[in-house]
Order: sequence, then C-alpha cells, then structure tokens
Amino acid sequence: MKIAVASGKGGTGKTTVATCLAWTARQQGRDVLYLDCDVEEPNAHLFLKPDITETRKLTIPFPDVDESRCTACGECDRICQFSAIIVMGGKCMTFPDMCHACGGCMLACPEKCITEKQREVGVLETGVALGGAAFVHGLLRVGEALSVPLIREVKKAAWAQAHDLVIMDSPPGTSCPVIATVRDCDYVLLVTEPTPFGLHDLGLAADMVRALKLPTGVVINRAGGDDGLALRFCREHDLPVIAEIPEDRKVAQAYSRGLLPVEAVPETQQVFQVILAAVESAAKEAAL
Repeated sequence: MKIAVASGKGGTGKTTVATCLAWTARQQGRDVLYLDCDVEEPNAHLFLKPDITETRKLTIPFPDVDESRCTACGECDRICQFSAIIVMGGKCMTFPDMCHACGGCMLACPEKCITEKQREVGVLETGVALGGAAFVHGLLRVGEALSVPLIREVKKAAWAQAHDLVIMDSPPGTSCPVIATVRDCDYVLLVTEPTPFGLHDLGLAADMVRALKLPTGVVINRAGGDDGLALRFCREHDLPVIAEIPEDRKVAQAYSRGLLPVEAVPETQQVFQVILAAVESAAKEAAL
C-alpha cells in the first residue's frame, strides 16, 4: 500500500505527520519504506535519522550538437517545447538546464547530428531509518530547476523492493513535482492548518487530487481556536476529516529539537495510530 502525505502549502506539518506514521507502523511490526520526495528541501532525515548505506549521483541527458554536420534547419527548435535547443542566426544553441530529456530533438534531426551528454541533477541516498524503516530520499542539486526526474528515481525504490507499507512525503503545493509523487498512490492524506491561507491551499490540493481520481482525506494539524472553520470548510468541500491534531507546545518543542512527537510526547501516539488505521481502511475500501 502506497500512502502519499501532501499539503497545499508548506509549513502545515506534512513531514511531522508522515514521519510519525512511519514510526507508528514500525512499532506495529510493519515492513515500512519511507520515501522523502520533497527533493528540493528534504527534511525527514532530521527526524528519522537514517543510517545512509548507499549514495549515488543522478544524471539526465541533454542534447549535444555536432556543429560540423548541423545545417541549422530548425527541426530541433520546432519540436522542443521548452526552448532547450534553438536555432538563431544560422547556429544551433542548447540550454541544458531547460532540457526535459525527452529525446525529441535527436529523433527530429534529419542530419542525425545530435547526440546526448549527461549532467548531474542531484543525489539519491538510501538507508535504514530510526525504528528500522527503509529510507530513501533525493537531494536536488542547488540551482537545478527540474525536480521530477529525481522524484521518479526516489519512487523507483517502491517498485524495486517489496514492502508492506510505503509512505511518500510529497513536496508542498500542487505543481508538477507533487503530481509526480502522488499520481499512482493508493491514498493521499492532505495535511492542513486551520488558517485562511491553509484552507485556501487545501482547496487547491483537493482539486488536484480529485482530478487524478485518487481517494483522499484530511488531517487538521494544530487544531483549535478557529471556531470550527476548518471542519466547516472540509464539510462544504466534501473532504473527509481523518483526524484533528490539537495545538501542543510540547510537540513544537520536540520538532524544534529534531525529535519525533510520537517519541517525545507519548500521548500523541494514539492519534497517529487512529490516523494510520483510518487511512489504510479508506484506501482498501476505495480499491474495492
């Protein structure tokens, strides 16, 4: 079972929920794989403290033009939707950082003068996390614009190994990296905060999940003090509320020290047990 933990905006507690669910499942004796797909700013390792056993660089191809054979016909320019290769002033120019590695320019070139070179986009690290969960995350190269290829590599671990439960920590928002993370999951757990900004972006995330036809539910983090605004919002938008996690200063203090709330604040363990059971039940029901 693959569960993605996502949010419409950053700072809602998405990683806190994802890491606590992984810890809870491990305490139940489950075989868990944790994937941190937030490759632009991964931080699950700060809490799960994995022992990294393997590190490898990830590269993607980009076009390399043999100028001695190029006739500047412009076919490569016409097929590229990202302006990664253009013909101007009778010369073909490439922009590797904009290339999505589709290979279309090579196929379109009548002179067959385009080959591929490799460029590094990030690093993939695997290991064993706190509590014994398998752990994989990606670290995008600073300045790199394309995170989706690295997310795909992180997710390959979910198919390369057999695990009882896969928890994917998604990037925040609703853009391409998020869609690449959640699109083939069994369930998407949306984490929100009871603020106007949080609920607005929750609506955007819910629309994205519906467009992908994925079952979803909501966890309201730092609940309380909003006079039921978040609950009313979810009810009006037909979003099932899985649980509410109350505002707790001890949880915030644990987070600031890089500790899992389920370990530092034992009374939170029952909340995450309920969340995990509810999510798995809803995912199984949706699959029927």
